[in-house]
Amino acid sequence: MNSKIKDEHTDFLFKAILSLKNMDECYCFFEDLCTVPELKAISQRLVVAKMLSEKCVYSEIVKKTGASTATISRVNRSLIYGSDGYAMAFRNIAEAEKAEKNKGSEGDKQ
Repeated sequence: MNSKIKDEHTDFLFKAILSLKNMDECYCFFEDLCTVPELKAISQRLVVAKMLSEKCVYSEIVKKTGASTATISRVNRSLIYGSDGYAMAFRNIAEAEKAEKNKGSEGDKQ
């Protein structure tokens, strides 16, 4: 964990995010919290990280996301030298999607 960002204000932000219960609540919260360009930049970085983790090349990422090569390089540095936050999020998303898919197929059997 990066001690440079840890303080009571950041803790409060993260508690607020963790309190959100669904996608609609996330949209409402982030629309209030961020400007449209900020939210677009954050979501772009997340997509860039996902594509890099899937071994996509820079030219493909630029074409698909419109991200600059500087942004892609910055995200790549975070993937290599960061706190593995992207990897944790991608794992959690994959597990949640798998659980949702399994729940759906269980319903099909009944």
